[in-house]
Amino acid sequence: MQHKGFIDYLQFEKRFSKHTVVAYSNDLVQFYAYLKKEYELDDIKQVSHTFIRSWVVQLLEQKISPRSVNRKITTLKSYYKYLLQQRVLDVNPMLKIVSPKSAKRLPVFVEKVKMNQLLDTVEFDESFDGVRDKLMIELFYASGMRLSELINIQLSDLDVYNNTIKVLGKRNKERSIPITLELQKKISAYILLRSQIVNTSNTFFISGKGEALYTKFVYRKINAYLGMVTTIEKKSPHVLRHTFATHMLENGAELNAIKELLGHASLSATQVYTHNTIEKLKNIHKKAHPKA
Repeated sequence: MQHKGFIDYLQFEKRFSKHTVVAYSNDLVQFYAYLKKEYELDDIKQVSHTFIRSWVVQLLEQKISPRSVNRKITTLKSYYKYLLQQRVLDVNPMLKIVSPKSAKRLPVFVEKVKMNQLLDTVEFDESFDGVRDKLMIELFYASGMRLSELINIQLSDLDVYNNTIKVLGKRNKERSIPITLELQKKISAYILLRSQIVNTSNTFFISGKGEALYTKFVYRKINAYLGMVTTIEKKSPHVLRHTFATHMLENGAELNAIKELLGHASLSATQVYTHNTIEKLKNIHKKAHPKA
């Protein structure tokens, strides 16, 4: 059983991110290995829903989280849909597969007082690295953009007249994110320092050597700075994305507006942030109401 055609389809036609394509490929490799080991199957046409269900059961017995198992099921659903389109199969065995229920995990975010402490109290080095690091944090928090979107910003993506930044999101969807005049001034100050290091590259965020930043570099930076003000277990750029959305919602922003700013394909992906607000209201009610 080969899945190269499916992977090429995801990469070149669906334009999935590299991370997603690798995850799908790994899921299918694991699925194939299970079928070969347990049932000596190597023909996809012989795989019924009972074989798939037994794989799901084994994953759960191995203490794989329902969330991870559901992602693998999503992979198989996409794969079998592709096989049907290619007329490799006539029947979809995934129609009889039920996904295990997974506990809802609320997005982790940094409290407002902690973010204010990071941006107003923590001392950043006055060198190029320090100015760049603080700007990265402010941009994450001010826009809610993804890590991949931030490191791929080009100088040509900045619109100084309309105070917006164009980013390329998932599935190559472009969106323009508004920025404040204050942040625009900080961007201009950074560009001035940046020009002293390199003036030929179009990549916006660069290292002190003039090279484009990579994912792990930015992750380590954000992790270190967040560690100065908060003890939350996960300290990543994505936490700043959650923080942006949560604080916007708490301050009265409409859910649809937050959806557009985050670049979500559907409103359901954005609605998870309402749970954090409800939990906060419950805690306030519990502490303040005399009968609570």
